[in-house]
Amino acid sequence: MFAPLKGIRVIDLTQVLAGPYATYQLALMGAEVIKVEPTTQGDWTRVGSAVPGHDAPGMGAGYLTQNADKQTLAVDLKSPQGLAIVQQLIAGADVFVENFKPGTAARLGLSFEAVSAVNDKILYCSISAYGQDGPISHRPAYDHVVQGMCGIMRSTGTADTEPNKVGAPYIDYATGLNAAFAIVSALHEQRARPRAVHLDVAMLDSSLLLMASMLTQALTLGMQHRATGNEAHSRSPSSGAFETTDGMLMVAANNERQFRDLCKALGHPEWLTDERWATPQARARHVDPLRQLIEAKMRTRSAAQWEALLDKASVPAARCAT
Repeated sequence: MFAPLKGIRVIDLTQVLAGPYATYQLALMGAEVIKVEPTTQGDWTRVGSAVPGHDAPGMGAGYLTQNADKQTLAVDLKSPQGLAIVQQLIAGADVFVENFKPGTAARLGLSFEAVSAVNDKILYCSISAYGQDGPISHRPAYDHVVQGMCGIMRSTGTADTEPNKVGAPYIDYATGLNAAFAIVSALHEQRARPRAVHLDVAMLDSSLLLMASMLTQALTLGMQHRATGNEAHSRSPSSGAFETTDGMLMVAANNERQFRDLCKALGHPEWLTDERWATPQARARHVDPLRQLIEAKMRTRSAAQWEALLDKASVPAARCAT
């Protein structure tokens, strides 16, 4: 089994999603992860994500999703005995991860300075909404709050419906991946320079990384991205969402080979010699008539039929699934 982190011990003081997902990635890579939970009800997702009638008590599906393959124990961090237990764990650990609101770990006696005093080679990772310093670092947040702040909601949906939240808590997951990547990178660096390291991973930073091309255009060109609905990011008339007889099909025919193969698969090779669409530049000037022709053709068959035909033609396409 692939286990590059075998022998690495992680003390996990995170809850809910982003932090636990980060440490879960480390567990999947072979690390020993010891999750420390409150003595009250444990991680909130044990109960908060439970599906009534389906999950065992304290074993919500949302909890199990990113906490499998970890050891767990309940500790009262506000008691001297609880702090002593965690300090003992830290002394024999390689990584310490927390996602408290900035300042909380210090009040508990578990700041970077306090933890590195116990273990001078600890890799300490803080995960928060907006980072460990700055004018809004004190603010708590969840995925949908950061979605509102980062601007993605203004580009999701259509002009009539925006702002719209992205359905999955993708910023939480991206932050977890960023944290895991940072931890693994720091572990590699520590081979050459063993020392205590403090990593600062923020949800807002992660959300902007996911919007890198849009952010760059906004900062350098002053562009404000509009909500484009189900259009492809390329804005190509031969890409995006198309209605079929029984649902929507997502198609990506951006480059010349894909456009050529799409026209042939649709049964209209003559479109390739039409001067309006013979080149990418020409297609950009005559978007609407080409789009209308493709849409009309797509409505003649089912999504499954078109998916099979376009797959055979090596044109990226997929039905919109539940």
